[in-house]
Amino acid sequence: MTAQYLLLDAATAAAVRGATSPGYGLDPVPLLDGSAWILPAICATAPEHQMHREVLATMPVRAVADAAPEVVFHLAAQALVRRSYADPAGTYATNVMGTVHLLDAIAGQAGVRAVVVATTDKVYANPHEAGAETRGAGLGARPFAETDPLGGTDPYSASKAATELVCRSYRDTLLARSGAALATARAGNVVGGGDFASDRLVPDFVRALRAKAPIALRYPEAVRPWQHVLEPLAGYLALAEALIEHPGGVPPALNFGPSPHESASVAQVADALAGAFGVSPIWHRAEGVHPPEAPHLRLDSTLAAHVLGWRARLSLAQTLGWTADWYGAQAKGRDARPLCHAQIDQYSALLNAPVGPSAAPGQPSAAVTCAIAEALA
Repeated sequence: MTAQYLLLDAATAAAVRGATSPGYGLDPVPLLDGSAWILPAICATAPEHQMHREVLATMPVRAVADAAPEVVFHLAAQALVRRSYADPAGTYATNVMGTVHLLDAIAGQAGVRAVVVATTDKVYANPHEAGAETRGAGLGARPFAETDPLGGTDPYSASKAATELVCRSYRDTLLARSGAALATARAGNVVGGGDFASDRLVPDFVRALRAKAPIALRYPEAVRPWQHVLEPLAGYLALAEALIEHPGGVPPALNFGPSPHESASVAQVADALAGAFGVSPIWHRAEGVHPPEAPHLRLDSTLAAHVLGWRARLSLAQTLGWTADWYGAQAKGRDARPLCHAQIDQYSALLNAPVGPSAAPGQPSAAVTCAIAEALA
C-alpha cells in the first residue's frame, strides 16, 4: 500500500478548510516550503466530505514514494482528550489506523532508514485514572518510566497506547525486513507559541485574557509535566539521528519530559501565566460534571538523557515566559513565522551552551520571570 496525499494550492486550501458535516472537517497542512497544502487522498471520496468532492477530485495526488524519504517523523494526531470523548471512533481512526496506513507505506518504501512516531505521556496505565483512586495512595505521583505497562482509560490515551502496539508490531516485522529503524517518543504536556487549539490550557487562557473573561478550569489540581514544545522536538531530532547511527542500539521508546520537580498543577500554571501577562489570576473552577482525567502525571526521562544526552534546557518559569512573550508579541501584530524562528534560534543556542538554563539567551524580562516564579512557588 502507498500512502497518497492531495496537493492543494492556497486558494483551494482556504476554500475547503472547516467543518464539512457534523463532527467532521478538513484542515489542510502546509508543506514546509509553503509551496502547497496537503490532505490524505481518501478525503476526496469520503462521504463526510462530500460537499467538497468535486473540487478535491481535481487536485493532483502525491505519494510517499514520490518524496523518497530517509527519515520520517509521524507527528499527526487527534491530540485532544475532550474531543476523543466526543468522537472516539474518529480518534481511533486517526491515531491508530492513520499510523497503520503510514507504516504500511513506509514498509514498502526502499531507502527509509529511521522512523520516529510521537505518541504521548498518557500511554501509561495510570493507577489514578478514572475509577482507580482506591488502588493505593500516591501511586499516580511516581514518574512513569518506559518499562511501565501501557494503558489508557479515555479514548485518546487508549488510542495512543494502541498506537504503541502497532509500532511494536511493524518495528519487529515489516520494518525490520525493510531495514527501517523505528522508535516511539512519549512527550509530556507541551506549551508554546502558535497553539490555538480548543480545550488546551494556554490558548484557552490567551483567549480568555483577550476577551477579558475568566477561564474555567475543569481540574485545577491536576499535575502535568509541562515543557516548551521545542524541548521534545529537539529530542525527536536526536532520536532520529541515533536510529540512523546506531539502529540496533536505541530503545524502542523514550520519554521526553521536564525534571519531575518541575511538574506543576493546572492552577499553578494559570496563575503563572497571569503573572507573566501582568494581570490578576483570572480562573475559576468549571461547574458541572466533566470527563475524567488522571490527577497526576509525571515522566522519568533518565533513559533519554543516558542514550541521547537529552535534557530539558528551560525551567518551567522560563518556558512560560517564552510562551507569554510569543503570544504578547503576536497580539501586537507581529507575524507568527518570524516569532517562531526567533525562539527556535534562541533554543538552538541553548543546545550548545556550556552552562545551565539560567544563562540562556533571549530570556523573558526579570520582572516576568519573577512573577512566574512567585506563582509557581
